[in-house]
Amino acid sequence: MNFVRKMRKLQHNAKALSPVVASIILIAVTVAVSIAVAAWMGGLSTGFMQTEQLSITVVTANAGTGSAVISVSNTGTSPVTVSQVYIGTTQITGTSLVFGGANMTAAGVISANGVGTITLSGQTFTSGSNYQFKIVTSKGTNFAYSAIAA
Repeated sequence: MNFVRKMRKLQHNAKALSPVVASIILIAVTVAVSIAVAAWMGGLSTGFMQTEQLSITVVTANAGTGSAVISVSNTGTSPVTVSQVYIGTTQITGTSLVFGGANMTAAGVISANGVGTITLSGQTFTSGSNYQFKIVTSKGTNFAYSAIAA
C-alpha cells in the first residue's frame, strides 16, 4: 500500500514537471528558429546594403592654364555616378568637364573600388588662393575637398 502511494505521488510530480520542461523546450526552439531567420535575412540583405563612398584623393588647380584635375577613388561597394561638380558655388558643365581614368566612364560612372579623374578646364584660378571643390553623386551624396591653386 505504501508503494502505491509513492507511485501516485511520483506520477503527480511528473505531471507538474512536464509543463515546465515543455515550456523550456518551446522557448529554446523559438530562440533557435529566430536566430536562424535573422541569419538568413542578414544574408539576403547584404546585396541591398551597398555603400556609396567616393574620396577625393588630390586636386591640382593650375592658375596658369585655368584647369584643375580632381583625382577620385571609389572605396565603396557599388558604382558611383558623378552628376554635378562645383568650384565653390559655381557648377561646372559642358565641355569644361571631362571624366577619365581606367575605372571611370565618359558619363561619370566610377566602378566599385575604382579610380578616376575629373578634369575641369576654362576656369579662372588665382595662384595661392584656396578653392572648395564639391562632387555630387546621382544619389545626392556630397563629397568636398579644399585645394590651393598653384
